[in-house]
Amino acid sequence: MEQAVEQPPPRRYTVSEYFELEAASDQKHEYRDGQIIAMAGGTESHSLIIANVIGELRSRLKDQPCRVYDSNLRVKVDRRYSYAYPDILVVCGERKFDPDDPSHITITNPKLVVEVLSPSTELSDRGEKFSYYLQSPTLEEYVMISQDKAKVETFLRQPDGTWSFAYFIGREATARLRCLQIELPLTEVYAKVDLPKVIEEDPS
Repeated sequence: MEQAVEQPPPRRYTVSEYFELEAASDQKHEYRDGQIIAMAGGTESHSLIIANVIGELRSRLKDQPCRVYDSNLRVKVDRRYSYAYPDILVVCGERKFDPDDPSHITITNPKLVVEVLSPSTELSDRGEKFSYYLQSPTLEEYVMISQDKAKVETFLRQPDGTWSFAYFIGREATARLRCLQIELPLTEVYAKVDLPKVIEEDPS
């Protein structure tokens, strides 16, 4: 009878080791409870949606004390030393940087985080990564944007710590980013984005 070969547990990295490896790498990695996870590459639609949303946010927030960032800025998302690169990040007021990060690119006080969903990341964006983001004490709203259909989902933190969910479907819809008190037309979110055609089934 063959015995199962016990696999060694995955190596756990310190935060300092993560920063050193990330600084020397050409690829971005996220850090979750000692594990280093390589980020998946994006598609044309993914990139275009991000560019559209950043442009709209910047235009609507230009007279506000808020800054809009792309995925080059990292976020420390909870107290257990987990780090992520959101697709879009908004900080209002004073920027607070992680003192443990020698590269000075890690924000600790996000107000709004946006992730554009893809087949390779959707499970994490809705699950493990979502739960990490919600532990950020300064995060007020988490937004998920689909790239295979015109759909935006938002989660807004309530005063009692619960989260209020809203979703907006169709290019004619307008998403409300409640923590920023702005509206985001889905026609602009998906401008020049080729969405897959929906094939309706024959009811017969």
